[in-house]
Formats: sequence, structure tokens, C-alpha cells
Amino acid sequence: MRVALVSPYSYAYPGGVARHVEALAEELSERGHEPRILAPHDPDDRLTRVAHRGSRPTRSAPPDHVVALGRTVALNANGARSNLALAPQSVARLARELRRGRYDVVHVHEPNAPLVSWFAIELARVPLVGTFHAYSTSRPVNLVAANVLGARRLYNRLSVRIAVSEAARWTAERFYGGRYRIVPNGVDLSAAARVETRPCADRGPLRVLYLGRAEERKGLPVLLRAFEALREKGVAARLTVAGASAEEVHPLVLDSEGLEFVGAVGEEEKWRLLREADVLCAPSLGSESFGMVLVEALASSTPVVCSAIAGYRDLVCDGVEGLLVPPGRVDRLAAALGGVAADPERLEAMGRAARARAQRFAWPRVAGEVLAAYEDALAVPAPAGRLGRAAVRVGVRPADGLAPRPPRRLAPLDRPADEVEHVAAWRRVRPTVGLVAVCALAALALVGLGTERLAGAVLGATPLGVLGALLAMVLSLLMRAEAWNAIIRASLPERARVRRADTTRATMIGVLMSATLPARLGELSRCLVMARRLGRVRERLPLVAGTVASQTLLNLLALSVLGGLVLATVGLFRGAAGAFVLVTLVPAAAISALGAASALARAASPRGGRGWFRRMAATTARSLAELRRGFAVFGRARLGTWATAAQLSAWALQWLACYALLVALGLDAQAGLGGAAAVLFAVNVAGALPVLPANLGVFQAACVAVLAAYGVDPAEALAYGLVLQALELATAVAVGAPALVGEGLSWRQMRLRALGATALDLGRRPGPRSEAA
Repeated sequence: MRVALVSPYSYAYPGGVARHVEALAEELSERGHEPRILAPHDPDDRLTRVAHRGSRPTRSAPPDHVVALGRTVALNANGARSNLALAPQSVARLARELRRGRYDVVHVHEPNAPLVSWFAIELARVPLVGTFHAYSTSRPVNLVAANVLGARRLYNRLSVRIAVSEAARWTAERFYGGRYRIVPNGVDLSAAARVETRPCADRGPLRVLYLGRAEERKGLPVLLRAFEALREKGVAARLTVAGASAEEVHPLVLDSEGLEFVGAVGEEEKWRLLREADVLCAPSLGSESFGMVLVEALASSTPVVCSAIAGYRDLVCDGVEGLLVPPGRVDRLAAALGGVAADPERLEAMGRAARARAQRFAWPRVAGEVLAAYEDALAVPAPAGRLGRAAVRVGVRPADGLAPRPPRRLAPLDRPADEVEHVAAWRRVRPTVGLVAVCALAALALVGLGTERLAGAVLGATPLGVLGALLAMVLSLLMRAEAWNAIIRASLPERARVRRADTTRATMIGVLMSATLPARLGELSRCLVMARRLGRVRERLPLVAGTVASQTLLNLLALSVLGGLVLATVGLFRGAAGAFVLVTLVPAAAISALGAASALARAASPRGGRGWFRRMAATTARSLAELRRGFAVFGRARLGTWATAAQLSAWALQWLACYALLVALGLDAQAGLGGAAAVLFAVNVAGALPVLPANLGVFQAACVAVLAAYGVDPAEALAYGLVLQALELATAVAVGAPALVGEGLSWRQMRLRALGATALDLGRRPGPRSEAA
């Protein structure tokens, strides 16, 4: 049987689908059939590297059984990078090969990927089999593909439809309709068996393996943070990262101790790593239809700790071949790894179950099911009559000869009932509730004030005044970075070098994250960035946090000066001196308590007791001592004076920005410099405990309340608040986005680092693989 195996992905950049197609071709050849792979291929030249963002091909010239269809371009799709052919030349080569190839069956993989798969289905004149590999829940993308681009009609030309998993079948049935049989991807059990088996009773460090690319959906930042938390709790563990290079992962790493980066690996090296690992970890965040690396781990008798997502739950039974954890949950992943580290006997039992489970995915069985699909496709009777043949030819009627099955609503796969937690649910809903409340209040304000008056006030702003305010905000940010640089220099030894470029970049990233995330995560973000520039993050983070606390004290000083001016000039705050003192002194008292806590922790550090408790107490004492070092600037006259002057200058520039915007809106005659000071004071006090990103809504309410004391019309005051916040957001994005790019991070990666950089409770003490062992 001559079979055309059509793949839309570049043969030179093999992924899961390409490897599946190649292995299937080998299995068919061993059974006496004649398969040919029809796929794009990229030569190793400069044009290819440009089209693939600097990535070089991992394969050179294709073998004889591969028909190259032309170059590809790297595109982001469904949370991953796909290398697809989009040129007309690829379609022309495909059409020529399908005409001349004398194939009995055309097997199209990933029919929903343009353009090769689409035209293979359209141009083939022999029975068609399609294998659907993808899992997607995106309604807009799939509905446009199904109804606008004509995918439903196109897929009707398939005589047999295959899905590699329940997740892939869910996507196909939900959006495209039709009937699907499940034939999973196959694995070569003999390849795993060729690797020497090591003793299972090894009680050394837990060997964790990550095998995959550094794509966002793979969840590598989650694993890195969980691994760091595991080691913080005293569990001896090592993490090997394969597939992703050290350059790609370095921006995500807080502490490199116990980490090993091996980069891209060949087949032999991959199987060796799988066999030597105690556990494979796959922390994907979603959009996975099938976990090929999970199946390879099962074939290697290696247990799996993976996310409880649709594409993985079909492969691993929780507690049998491995453990399932909620996606994106650093604490749960760390607890799962700690659990297997503490129970080697359970790990050994999981390894035996993993090997037994892998039998389902052995290539002889999978290839037999694929050949059965080919035979069924060849056995489909031809449509009766010229009209019937034409209907099947254009896709109006399904080619399988059965009644049409339209798309249907299906229950979502990624919502297991046992993972619904009230606290987590509230955390997911809270931003939405806050946003709805803000929108409702905004609607009421617009109704009461009138949209025309508000729009007129906003559009009436003079461009020169707005530009002046924007420039003052940027200069203020640079002065804050200069003050922080002086504070950090004072906290380090005399010869330590702190680059201004590093503190400026960290400050810019912090401003961006503060503007887009609630709960002061921007402060933590800049601490993480700066700590990485100073050395080992775990060692430097407490010191950097102390310098941020020192800068906060300077902010409180500036706020006190500003508040004194406000109390003297604005009637709105008269009689509220006690509240003002509370606002400024409570944070100062909290910072003072940190200094006292370090001395207490050092004095109370136990000399005896259990090893894990003694280590934890010693670590806490060291961290608090480092935190206290962050206040050293107040003991060094030259740097302390310079830091204070720079920080107060930053506040003065912010004050000037608020006043420039009053001038731009024509409100300076009513409010003036006193009004600008009152606005600056109010928005900073209101932003002390942010609920929504950028304190949306509260910011505008503070502006309206303050400017009302100066007799400013509410519509104009609201317009002032909107424009002021828009300028702050514009400043944050304009300086923060390039800083993130320079740091080699995406916004989502920075967010994951900030959210994950908190202490975790693993729920149990270290077991046999603890550091004490």
C-alpha cells in the first residue's frame, strides 16, 4: 500500500507531530508498505534563521522518503511555536506530488494547520484519513476556521477521522462535527529497553527531569519555582532541564543551585535522561492534547508528576503511574515532588505501573490501528450517482457514507469538580468583581456628569501641557532609580559595583508590573530583577528588599512634607491630622519592626533541636540580617544625603507633573500648586493598598474628591483623573516594555516569577531525601 503521510510542520524543526509521522513511516515500512512523508523542509541558511527568530534547523538534508515542500515561517499558535509553510510554491509542489505519486491513501496530520494540510485534503483524489493532534478551547479561532474558512466542509472529505486523545476529539467534535476514533501516538518500547536499568533503591538526591521547549504553555517557570521551594525545605533534589537552552531559561531562574541545563538532546541522550531520572515533571499550563514525553517516560519506567490537564489525564492515573497537580499551582507541584522524595517505595511502585501502562502505546499496536483506519477508508463505498459524488467531492456530504454529525456542545474537560476550591474561586473572580464595580460606578458618573462635558474636558487638554507632564513623570522615574542605586551601594561593600543601568531597568520593570498587577507585585518584581544582577537571588533578595524598605522610608518623609502642605492649604483634610499621622507612621512602625525582628531571630536561634528546624531558624535569621543591611544608607552621610535628595527630587517632579496637567486642562487658576500637591498626596494614600491594577477607579475618585475642595467642576476633575492615570500608564508601558525585552522576559514570565516568589508550605517535613541525609 502506497501511503502519503502529509505533515504541515517543517521536517527540519521536528516537534511531536513530525516525530510521530516519521515513526509511523518506519513502522509501515517494516510491515511492507510504501510510505512517503510530504512535509516542508528548511535548509540551514541565513533566511531560515531569520524566518525562525534565530533558531537553526536540527536536521540537514531530508532522506529519500521525504518529499520537501519548501520553506516555513515560525508562528505563535495555541501557546506554542509552529513552523508552517505559507508560500504558494509549497502548495504547487504538494499538488504535483499528489498527482504523480500513485498513492492508495493520503493520511493528513493536523488538518486544521494551514496551508499544506488544507490543500492536501482539497487536492487528493484517493481516500483520505485525517489525524487531529490539537486541543483548543478558543471559540473565536475555531468558529472562524469552521464556518468562515470552510474547515467543516473540508473535513467532510475525510473518509476516516482519527483523534490522538480525548482532548483532541473534544475539540474536533465541539467545533467541526463528525465521528472520530482514538488512536494515540506511539512509542518505541525497544528504545527504552536498550538503556541499562539502574537500582531502584537509590536514596540519593531526587532526580527530576524536565524535557521540553521553553514555551509559555509548558509551564517551566512554575517548575523552577517549585524546585526552589523544595530545596528551601531541605529536600535534596536535582533538576535537569533538557530541550530548553540555558540562555532561554536563565531569565526565569532565581537560584541555579541544583540545576543542570543540557539543551537540545538527541534520541539516545533523551532515553538515557529519562531512564536515569527518578521522576519526569511536565508542568504544562494547558492546550496539550497529548503528552508524548509522558509516554516516553512511562516506557522508561519513570513515574510522572504532571499537570491535571485534559491531554495528560488520559495518560497518567493519579497515584498509579504518577501524580496529577492543578496547573500553575507552585505549592501543589512542590508538595507532590516532596511527597515522592519522601517515599522511595511508592516511587518504585509507580515505575512498575508506568512500564505496564506504556504497553498501550507500543508502536505495533498503534500502527495496527492506523492500518485498520486505512482499510476502512478504502472500504467506504463510492457515492451513488453523479450528484452524490459531486456532493462528497465539494464536502457538502461526509465521505464516510454516514449521516452528517454537526458540532455539538460538550462539557469542558479542564474543569474537574474535585479541584474547585472556594478560596481559589474567589481569587479568580475577585478581579472581575472589582472591574464590574468600577465599570458600574463609571457608568453612574457618566450619567450624572454627562459624557459630552467629560469628553470636552479631556479633548480640551493642551498637547504641550500633557507632554510636559509626561516628561516630568519619566524624569521622576529616573530620579527614583538614582536614589535606589545610592541606597543599594550603601548596603554593599565599598568595592561592590552597582550599575545605574541595572537599577534603572529594574525600576522600570517594577513600574510596569505595578501598573498592570495588584497587591504591590511591582515592588517584588524589581527586587527579583535587581537581586539577580547582584548575584545569587536567594542570598541577595532580602538585602534588596531592605533597600526598597529604606526607599519607602524616604517616600514617607516626602509624603509627610507633602501632607503638611496639604493640611495647611486644603479644607478637605482639616480636622484629619490624626488620620494623616496614622497613614504615615504605621508603615514606618512596620519597617522598624523588621529591624528588631532580625536581632530577636539571631538571639533566639536554637543551638539544638531537630535539624530541619535549626536550619530554618538559621536561614530566617540570616535573611532578616540581610534585610536590616538594606537600611545602611542612613548611616553613611554622603550616600544617604544623595539618596534623600534624589528621592525628594523625584517627588518634586511628580508634583510638577500634576501641576503641568492642571495647566493643560485649564484648572491651574482654581487649584494651582496646592491642588497639585493635594492630588499627589491623595492618590498615593489611596494607592497604599491597591485592589485593582493601577488602582483603577479609586485613583479617579481621589482626584474628584480633592479637586472638589478647590471648586473644580466634577466633570473636569474626573477628566483630570482619567488623563493623569492614562499618562502614568503610558509612562509605565513606554519605559517598562523595553526594559522587559532587555531583561529577556515576557510580561507573563515576570508575573509568574513575582507570584511564585513567596514562601510555600509543602505540607510535610523532609523525608529520606532531606539534606540531613
